[in-house]
Amino acid sequence: MLGPVQNLFDLTGKVALVTGGGRGLGEAISLGLAGAGADLVIASRKLEACEATARQVEGLGREALAVACHMGRWKEIEALVAAACERFGRVDVLVNNAATNPSPMAIQQVTEEFFDKLYAVNVKGPLRLAALVAERMAETGGGSIINVLTMGAFRGGPFVGIYTSGKAALLNLTQVMAREWAEKGVRVNALAPGPFLTDCCAAATGTCPASSRPPPRARSCGAWRSPRRSWARSSTWRARPRAS
Repeated sequence: MLGPVQNLFDLTGKVALVTGGGRGLGEAISLGLAGAGADLVIASRKLEACEATARQVEGLGREALAVACHMGRWKEIEALVAAACERFGRVDVLVNNAATNPSPMAIQQVTEEFFDKLYAVNVKGPLRLAALVAERMAETGGGSIINVLTMGAFRGGPFVGIYTSGKAALLNLTQVMAREWAEKGVRVNALAPGPFLTDCCAAATGTCPASSRPPPRARSCGAWRSPRRSWARSSTWRARPRAS
């Protein structure tokens, strides 16, 4: 499974920090980077999930550090960077993957608490972590930062406007970071995946668990495949109508 990754690039001797690395996409990214030779710092709110991913990384012959970190709390982010540098001395790759999207919600239903919580984790947290790591990268010869977005950052849809607007903000910040830090040898890019089934997605959308899921093509949202199609035509949203 990991062989093709090694053929694409070699991260031997590099250290990668992945937020939201305890499950879902973050877990897959962590294992992919480990398969390419990197040692890992795995962070998320739940330490147990990070430790489970760390054990898988170690099973691939790489070193791993699990750290509990809430991305909406800057003091915890600062502690995360300090722990990573204390253990490995450097961070060469940062994947800002952690995000929250509690539940679909119409714009008129959005509360101040909901808005602040989502933007704290999805925008302010990645901003702060990237800034701290970029400074360390500049001191050690540069590195790569990847901010994980969503296709919704380019085109929002109903009931997830706060989530997608936050990702759009992170997209803009990615462009700013890339320009500000280029001369320091720090590359900054964005990864914008479409929908995919993980345990996180199943919990949020009510889709079937991995053990009984249909083929990914059958579950993909048509809105992501073609900009001419509305989210209203997505089978996921039709299956989960919400009271007005």
